[in-house]
Amino acid sequence: MTAPLPSSPAAQEPPAEAVTPLIRGVAVLEALTEAGGTLSASALERRTGLARSTVDRITATLSRMGYVRQDGREAVLTPGVMELGNAYLAALRLPALLDAHADALADELDESVSLAVADRDGIRFIHQATRRRAMSVSFRIGDLLPAERTAPGPLFAAEWTEREWAAWRARRAADPTDAGFPAVPPRSPAAADDDFEARTEETRRSGWALDDQLVEPGLVAVSVPVRAPGSGRVACVASVVSHTSRHTAADLRATLLPRLRTAVTAMETELREAAARPAEPGPPPSGLAVWTTASKHELGRDFVESLARGLTVLTAFGEGRSALTLTDVAKATGLARATARRALITYEHLGLVTADGRHFTLTPRVLSLGYPPLSRTTLARLADPRLRALADRLHEPTALAVRVPGSDPAEIQYVAVAAASRVLTVDVTVGTRLPADRTALGRALLGLAEPGGYALADEELESGLRSIAVPVRDRAGRPVAALNVATHAARRTLAECVSEVLPALHATAAQVQDDLHIASRFTHVPLS
Repeated sequence: MTAPLPSSPAAQEPPAEAVTPLIRGVAVLEALTEAGGTLSASALERRTGLARSTVDRITATLSRMGYVRQDGREAVLTPGVMELGNAYLAALRLPALLDAHADALADELDESVSLAVADRDGIRFIHQATRRRAMSVSFRIGDLLPAERTAPGPLFAAEWTEREWAAWRARRAADPTDAGFPAVPPRSPAAADDDFEARTEETRRSGWALDDQLVEPGLVAVSVPVRAPGSGRVACVASVVSHTSRHTAADLRATLLPRLRTAVTAMETELREAAARPAEPGPPPSGLAVWTTASKHELGRDFVESLARGLTVLTAFGEGRSALTLTDVAKATGLARATARRALITYEHLGLVTADGRHFTLTPRVLSLGYPPLSRTTLARLADPRLRALADRLHEPTALAVRVPGSDPAEIQYVAVAAASRVLTVDVTVGTRLPADRTALGRALLGLAEPGGYALADEELESGLRSIAVPVRDRAGRPVAALNVATHAARRTLAECVSEVLPALHATAAQVQDDLHIASRFTHVPLS
């Protein structure tokens, strides 16, 4: 993991009441995030400086929580960890209120549009509406960029205090290559420094800002602040991002800035209307304290209870629960006040929580706990480990398919498959298309399932091939994919497919569905 800068919270001596296992668990999650979501235990040792036994206990605990899975010798982040970032984004409300405006602008301009918030002397993305091109912007939700190398940066810096400017200067001196920002290419130490303070002053006068290839050659962006009702301070910044083969920086200003300003006006209207109708609090997590106690009894010393309980504190926040007192947090999680208090003290030290009087709020840094690498996932990637586990359990091949858009007659396309170690097996590859009405997968997708929620196909495509499938539904309850198990008629009767295979198939589909619901709450999850 990148060494913390002298000015960062993690570099300071922790307070006496801080929870050491929680600090270590956060370090492991941040190391996995910076590495793209996957690291071996030995690599985690090197990046965090923790002992191997400590790394093993932390990853075992995170695995029990559904935040990490073990794949051989490697620890891999799972969609479950996104519930931490989702808690921050739900409490913030901005993505839910503004993402439709950003998506519409991206569709109209055929360019990528992003929303970003300030994170100390950097900016962190909270929404990305990207274009699917060979040459496209690869930033992800949760990525942290140095303010001075972005278009949103000067807009946030225009509100900095002298203390915040001093912290920025100290960080620049300590990290001249931007090693603390793995989402951007390193800065050359010999590169001439553009005058960020002068750009900030110009931005303060003009009300908009440009990025003319500050991140890397070819990348350009124009940004406008979205101001909060009442205070008038910058709530977030909306940006249109392109590359120089499509637009020069000057062209962005001339052709796209007016439309961006119109969209921002609509966003600010949305925020004013939302301020008049406070969000109804969603349901807080329940039974977490009981669950951690049961896990400790089952796993013994391999389960770090203080880490698990500390992480549950983050999930106490959410829609309608953006600012909570210690009592609120304890009540929402079922934890003792002393336990919740120590976790909040730890998070404040790490910069994940900020306190204002008696109230605590999450900071954008919560997105550093696993969110970026998973914010660009697909349904096929989400489903792959679940399919492999099912195929290993049943010793039968499994597959995930989606409907081919616009096909008439309807067709399905395989987007993920898991083979079984048998001599006689179904050989279907990703990308294969089949008629929907002649497959169990297609019938499950088309809503032609049996009353029990499954579809059967018996030797219809090929003699001896028998298949049973169930739908996978999105957050709105619509079937967007289907999951099947295929077998040979000599191995299982139709009745055995229903009695032996269907329960495991339903359980796996529910797992894929849960992963999809978590991952798609604030991100777009393509089906393939």
